[in-house]
Amino acid sequence: MTTTAKPVIQLADIAAARERIRKSIYLSPCAHSQHLSAQTGQQIYLKLDNLQMTGAFKERGALNKILQLTPEQKQRGVVAASAGNHAQGVAYHATQHGIRSIIVMPLATPLVKVTATKNFGAEVILHGANYDAAYEEATRICTAGGMTFIHPFDDPMVIAGQGTIGLEMLEQVPQLEAVVVPIGGGGLIAGIACAIKETNPKIRVVGVQTSRLPSMMAAVAEHHPVTIEAATTIADGIAVRRAGDVTLPLVEKYVDEIVTVDEDEIASAILVLLEREKTLAEGAGAAGLAALLQKKTSLRGAHTGVLVGGGNIDVTLLSRIIERGLVQDGRLIRLRIHLLDKPGALADLTKLIAEHRANIVDTLHNRAYYGVNLGDTVIDITMETRGREQVDELLAVLTAEGYKHSRVL
Repeated sequence: MTTTAKPVIQLADIAAARERIRKSIYLSPCAHSQHLSAQTGQQIYLKLDNLQMTGAFKERGALNKILQLTPEQKQRGVVAASAGNHAQGVAYHATQHGIRSIIVMPLATPLVKVTATKNFGAEVILHGANYDAAYEEATRICTAGGMTFIHPFDDPMVIAGQGTIGLEMLEQVPQLEAVVVPIGGGGLIAGIACAIKETNPKIRVVGVQTSRLPSMMAAVAEHHPVTIEAATTIADGIAVRRAGDVTLPLVEKYVDEIVTVDEDEIASAILVLLEREKTLAEGAGAAGLAALLQKKTSLRGAHTGVLVGGGNIDVTLLSRIIERGLVQDGRLIRLRIHLLDKPGALADLTKLIAEHRANIVDTLHNRAYYGVNLGDTVIDITMETRGREQVDELLAVLTAEGYKHSRVL
């Protein structure tokens, strides 16, 4: 991909940012995963920036911006608009440097993120139904108070700060052949791609967006930012309707490929990271791995660094993701089974299920619905199994024993 626009940052800016923020940012590991390597057919290295103090990479760019404020700007304070990770990054590092911070968050922001941002020392204002409305209010407050606005992605200093991840990955994995990075507004991948490509142009850079909000993909196709329709996604950290004016030229210059993943693919990747790698990722943080697990990229057999950029996920959402993941894997199944309404019928059924080592976790009897004949009943049984193979075996046995059954989805 090429562009005639001159990039606003260079490798030297990222190197300077790294020296600037080095003492305050955790050098997150980039660990090799044997399990994921075997599963994907590539050598996978997980860059775990979900282990940062605020639980996400965003504090790198925020800190780089904060450290370059003038004394007068520091005295007046900073403003940001964010639904989560950027808010916490700005709040934490502004407080650490004695700078007032005001964060405007959408009304629907999960309480856990609002509370975390307040605990890091920010003044939180809840405003608007979405990020766009919060952004407008933040810029109004910024102008009225003469404060400095810290953009979540479309700022050269922020981009350079995020790019420090690329420099770290190059050092941690000398044999690196590719990197896979989530894309929202493009600040993260713009910085990482610049660091990677200016150091070693042979390394491929792949971006991943949620299929519900592919704003950067649309911008690259049109060669200018495009505002796309609003949509909800579990990858809220990359739920950006319009790519950045500053980030787009960098993406066009340095990024080799952009792919998308859907909600179920992201949820599955979250579950894989939690269960196999013992690390917690939010939706945006798992998007890169989702693309590899689903073989969405053109990468084959490469030493690949995958950014796990954040781990700030609401626990209620996490519980739903886990349950859905178990269903997709066949480890949680609900069957609707017709029975004669007579003594011992249920006992015979549960004995059969127990003999095939499935564990019943919930049951629901129904005599009046689902077209049940008089003298019959229907029971919904939710079971834990070892996986699809055991489920197929159980279904075959139920059929052989004369039970009428169906899957409840």
